[in-house]
Amino acid sequence: MNPSSLCSLQTFPPISHSALLNRHCKPAYDSTARVRRRAVVCAERSSRASTRSADDYYATLKALKSKGRFPRKSLGQHYMLNSEINDQLAGAAGIEQGDIVLEIGPGTGSLTNVLLNSGAFVLAVEKDKHMAALVSERFSSSGKLKVLTEDIVKCHVRSHMSSLVGSTNSESRKAKVVANIPFNISTDVIKLFLPMGDIFSEVVLLLQEETAVRLVVSSLRTPEYRPINVFVNFYSEPEYKFKVPRTNFFPQPNVDAAVVSFKLKPPSEYPHVSSTKSFFSTVNSAFNEKRKMLRKSLQHICTALEIEEALTSIGLLATSRPEELTLDDFVKLHNMIAKD
Repeated sequence: MNPSSLCSLQTFPPISHSALLNRHCKPAYDSTARVRRRAVVCAERSSRASTRSADDYYATLKALKSKGRFPRKSLGQHYMLNSEINDQLAGAAGIEQGDIVLEIGPGTGSLTNVLLNSGAFVLAVEKDKHMAALVSERFSSSGKLKVLTEDIVKCHVRSHMSSLVGSTNSESRKAKVVANIPFNISTDVIKLFLPMGDIFSEVVLLLQEETAVRLVVSSLRTPEYRPINVFVNFYSEPEYKFKVPRTNFFPQPNVDAAVVSFKLKPPSEYPHVSSTKSFFSTVNSAFNEKRKMLRKSLQHICTALEIEEALTSIGLLATSRPEELTLDDFVKLHNMIAKD
């Protein structure tokens, strides 16, 4: 997430249980009956609050204060304050007893709590050592959590997942990724995990809403259609799940969020190309010169005439531009013009 989208935070608001209660219980009116009714309502709300999940605004501030921490702009830290959103996030991934889940950036552990209560084994990767310590301490007695103090984009995910699967004696079903990630690493995370269909069955992420829409909804012949759309559809079946208003985060970002599910394809179901590296190089080259026809932007691969002939042979115009090609079109074109 860009720093400009974060709220500048100098001090924490004071945490007070009485203030929390008074937030719902306004001063009574002069009528005795109204005073009594107000007292009953306040008592009922207080009782409900005592049974509600502790992962709310005040508990989050308390957890951060316990480590002397402030949300850090450099890490894109925005903490979820609504436990119902975490329930929906886990529900979107269909988390069940015995599932193995990789969580990115657990923070104070609000989503971790939901995942563990669903019966999952959780591998949490947290770059902030203070938050890693906090979540490790919070769930130290669970026996189902392993915390790594690492940067997820530099983490050796495959080796860690293999180790976790072996230690949990889990069934052969694949693991899942469920995470509320910093918006500024969304593309890195997607490029890292979507090609791991041999390990994970599904990746469910809470992303910036604009990014979520662009990844799932962007169609041909639109400015939003980009190489990442080809990449996403090559490795997965994306689905927009639901919107998450910005008011659910602390600090509050300047944009709303949304949850997207990527059902990963197993390697056997990837489109057939001679080389994925060569294929995506071709796609990226095509979009580097987006306003140009493919016969010009791909001339470093073969001649303009050869590209024109390849396009017409797959039912496209010789003057086609990259935003007019589907994933299947790019696969066919690559296979015809790719050099050994």
